[in-house]
Amino acid sequence: MHTHVLANAFRSRLKGFTLIELMVSVSVISILAVIAVPNYSKFIVKMRVDNEISRLQRLLLTARNHAISVQYPVTLCPLNEQNQCTSQWQGEIGVFIDSNDNKIYEPASNEVLIAMKDFAFAGDLLQYGLKRNRIKFAPTGRTTGWGSNGTLKYCPKNHNDHSRAIVISTSGRFYSSRDINGDGKDQTRNGSNIICR
Repeated sequence: MHTHVLANAFRSRLKGFTLIELMVSVSVISILAVIAVPNYSKFIVKMRVDNEISRLQRLLLTARNHAISVQYPVTLCPLNEQNQCTSQWQGEIGVFIDSNDNKIYEPASNEVLIAMKDFAFAGDLLQYGLKRNRIKFAPTGRTTGWGSNGTLKYCPKNHNDHSRAIVISTSGRFYSSRDINGDGKDQTRNGSNIICR
């Protein structure tokens, strides 16, 4: 009889949580969520920006290497629906051989499209100087033509602290921004903060 009473008492304790235990558990989970969600959101934005910068670096490297290997100038620019170079860098970006140097990709003229990068994340900004609409690499690997050297800035929507940039020099080499002064924000090599306008 004594064991029967103990077994019943043990079974009744295994039925579930008390109301107080449940309320404490929900409170703890709520506090952890309030702390974790903003950090998770920032982590996702940082990953998105890092991924976009990496894709742009690969595109620049493809354009430069192709110019050197085929010994012919290669153009990198955002293309509109008519395949014209524009200054809307957050759109589709193409790398192609612009035979007649008119800043238009013309497949009918046997111009070769080497690579494409799709649109940046909706709402994010990608800027390259004011009204600059192409980067052109010479067969030497150097940039050539007006506006080919400068700073590509990537600014995620509502998260300016996570903005990053790629600086393209006249030598054709390019450098990623980094946090020089330890403030948690990237700067260019000359120490200036990255701001999209």
